[in-house]
Amino acid sequence: MLVFRPLFDPASSTWTYLLADRDSGEAVLIDPVFEQLRRDETLIRELGLTLKWTLETHVHADHVTAGWLLRQRLGSRIALSVDGGASGADRLLQHGDKVAFGPRHLQVRATPGHTNSCLSYLLDDESRVFTGDCLLIRGCGRTDFQQGNTASLYRSVHMQLFTLPADCLVYPGHDYNGLGVSSIGEERRFNPRLGGDVSEADFAGFMHHLSLPHPKQIDRAVPANLRCGRPEGDVQPPSDPKWAPLSFSIAGLWEITPHALAELGPKVQVVDVREPEEFGHGLGHIEGALLLPLGELEARQAELPRDRPIVTVCRSGARSARAAGMLGKAGFAEVANLRGGMLRWRAEGLPALGAGE
Repeated sequence: MLVFRPLFDPASSTWTYLLADRDSGEAVLIDPVFEQLRRDETLIRELGLTLKWTLETHVHADHVTAGWLLRQRLGSRIALSVDGGASGADRLLQHGDKVAFGPRHLQVRATPGHTNSCLSYLLDDESRVFTGDCLLIRGCGRTDFQQGNTASLYRSVHMQLFTLPADCLVYPGHDYNGLGVSSIGEERRFNPRLGGDVSEADFAGFMHHLSLPHPKQIDRAVPANLRCGRPEGDVQPPSDPKWAPLSFSIAGLWEITPHALAELGPKVQVVDVREPEEFGHGLGHIEGALLLPLGELEARQAELPRDRPIVTVCRSGARSARAAGMLGKAGFAEVANLRGGMLRWRAEGLPALGAGE
C-alpha cells in the first residue's frame, strides 16, 4: 500500500511530499523545507518509516532545503539534478532515472525552464506526478532568473507532462491559491499560460510581462541549496531542548514520558490542568503538582514560574496538550506535555497521591 502525505510550509507556500511503501516502510521525501525539519522527522517516526531519499525538484530560491539535516539525523540520502551545480549530493539524477522505495519507484523527468535543474517525478503507475515549479496549478514557475528560459519551459510541459494520462494527478512545488492538486487533463484545458491553444510565442509574451518582485530569500536560499542545505554562516539548524529527553509531536508540541518526568523531580513544575475532583481522587496526582484547571490557566499564568521548565498533565494528555500550547504562545520557553497523562503514569507503576480515594 502506498503511504502519501502532502505537507505545506505556509511561510514559503511550499509543498513537501512524503511517499512510502507500507510493507517495506521505505520512504522518499520531495522538497523538504529547513524550518519544517521537526515536523517531517516526527511524521516519519510516528508512521514507522525509514527515509531512504530526499529529492529536490530544483535548486530553490524561496526556501532552504532540509536535505542535509535529514541525512544527518535519519541517515537518508540526497538526490537532485546533475545540472543543478550543487555539491554534497549522494546521487545526481538524469532524465529517465528511477528512484526506488521498496518495490515502488519514481521516474525522473527533466523539465528545465524555470531553472536548468528542474526535475519532475512520476510515480511508477502514472497516477501522480510531482512537478516542482515547472507546472503549477493554473500557472508555472517564473523564467526571469536562475537560467530561466521560456522556450525550454514550454517544451518541458508540453513534451514531458502534457503527454501523461489525463487523469494523472499534478502535485506542484508551490500553491498560492489554496488548490493543492490538479490533473494533467485540467491543466491541458485550463492552464492560462500553457493550456488550450496557447502557442510558444503566446507563452513567451505572457512570461516576459509578469514583472514579479525578486524572491525574498534568494540570497540566503540559493547558496545554502547549492550545499544541499548544509548550514553555514547565519543559517543554523534548530536545537532541541536540553532540560529533559523530549520528543516532538506532529501537533507541534514537545512531549515527555512518565519515567523521564519522574527522574526530573523538583527540577520542573508539574501543572495539573484537571478539575479539583479529578486531582484528589481516582488516578490521583503527581507529588508537587500545582492544580490549575484548564479553564483558569490563561487568567492565572502569573502564578507559574519562568525560571524552571513546566510539564502539563491531565487524565489522558489531551487537555494538557492544549495547556502546553497556550503556555508556549504566552512566552513560556520550556514547556512539555506528559505523554499519555495520568493514565500512562499509573500504567507504568509510578506513585500518585490520592489515588483510589
